[in-house]
Order: sequence, then C-alpha cells, then structure tokens
Amino acid sequence: MGAKNVGMAGRSAGQVDEIGYRILEVLRDNGRISIAALAQQVGISRASAYARVEALTQAGVIMGYTARVDPARAGLGICALVFVTVHPQTWPDFLDAIREMPDIESAKITTGEHDVMLLIRGADVDVIHGFVVGVIAALPQVKSVETVLVLDEVFDRGYLLPTDVSGRGQAVAERGLMRYTRTNPDRPSRID
Repeated sequence: MGAKNVGMAGRSAGQVDEIGYRILEVLRDNGRISIAALAQQVGISRASAYARVEALTQAGVIMGYTARVDPARAGLGICALVFVTVHPQTWPDFLDAIREMPDIESAKITTGEHDVMLLIRGADVDVIHGFVVGVIAALPQVKSVETVLVLDEVFDRGYLLPTDVSGRGQAVAERGLMRYTRTNPDRPSRID
C-alpha cells in the first residue's frame, strides 16, 4: 500500500458493480485465491474473472496483494497513535519526511485539534518514546505531539467496502460535533 495512498481519502468512488464488489469481498478474505476458484465463488467465467480483476487493478481499486502479519508475534508488541500538529506552511516538507520513515505504519490527515495521526509500532515503550521524542517531535515542521499507547487491538478489518456498510441507517447528527458526541443524551456520563 505505502506512500502512494497518502491524500487518497475523500475521493469519489469509481464505478464498481455488484460482481466487482463480490470479487473484492473474496479477495479480501483470500488474496491468494486462484482465478478459477474466484470465478467459481463469484459465479462468473474464468475469463470474466481475470478481466474484471485486471480492470479493478488498472482502475486503482485493487492496489496490490500483501501478507497479513501479526505485529506482536513478529516482535513489535507495542502500538501507539501519535497525534501531530504541523506548522502551517511546512506541510510538503513534513509529508516528505514522514514518508521516508519506515517506523510509521500509517499516516492520516485529520480534522480537529491535531493535523495528522500516525500509527507506529515498537518492541517496547522505550523504542516508542525514543522515536516520538527523538525523531518526530524533533522535526522542524512539528508544532506539537501527543502520544496515546494502544492497550489492545480488538480488530482490524483491513478495509471496508460499501457492501459492508450499506445496511447502516442514516443517522441525523448536528454538523461539527466531531470531537465528542454522547450516544444518548439521557445516558449518564458515568455509572455508579
């Protein structure tokens, strides 16, 4: 996936039909599936499956294939979210700098109090601390840094498709309440 994904969020979706979404669902679960098995699962011919996968790849919908690795079992047992506020006129230099850092698993430009959320991993807290203080906070483009250690990673779906969320009802919410919104106004803020 890598650096070419930066700046892609919020774009309009391309034209993917129902069969295309079924292909993506199967590939999400098993990226190593053969074209013949993919075609059988989706209910299309092998030639059609090949052509559709090729078209999805050419359109940039399919960006590549990777192995899913358990970071903790691979030696990176500590995960942290690093919220960074960047000096306004230094964005290009900041983005260039973080793209070159293999320690950063993902970078998301955000709304709210901070500008960017970085996900980083390390073997222990000292490694995380050293990277945040010694590398990220030391960048001249960085105005402030806030680090949150992740206590447990409950799940990671990899990516969602519109077919995953299509049954969701439209919630009516006030605009601009992105920092904190209580789920029910009658719900107490703490349980005694």
